[in-house]
Amino acid sequence: MNRDIPISAAAERLDTTPRMLRYRESLGLLPVTKEQPTGRGHRHRRFTEADLRTVSAGLELERHYDITPAALSFALRVLSEPATMARVRGYGERLGRLSPSPARALDFDQQKALRLLRRPER
Repeated sequence: MNRDIPISAAAERLDTTPRMLRYRESLGLLPVTKEQPTGRGHRHRRFTEADLRTVSAGLELERHYDITPAALSFALRVLSEPATMARVRGYGERLGRLSPSPARALDFDQQKALRLLRRPER
């Protein structure tokens, strides 16, 4: 028996609107749905209890830190994309809000190992 609820009921339970949930989905702030579009148009998104708990946790983060959904989305991007993290870190260092990362011995050993792996066999 499927107990998933439609977006309108989910919005009501989360004290928001369906439009805001769609906006949050466009920002990547909703759990990925396993439902695929049907041949006659797109199925309407339905929410599981786990989805509602996840969205609620995101809303709580936004309230606690007084940030927008877009800011939370960007924070997740920084955490999941090393290149983006490096650029944001570099900017923070230029501003003086972050100190440069100390070079670690492990980094040197890792670079050496990567060079050796790329070296052609003789």
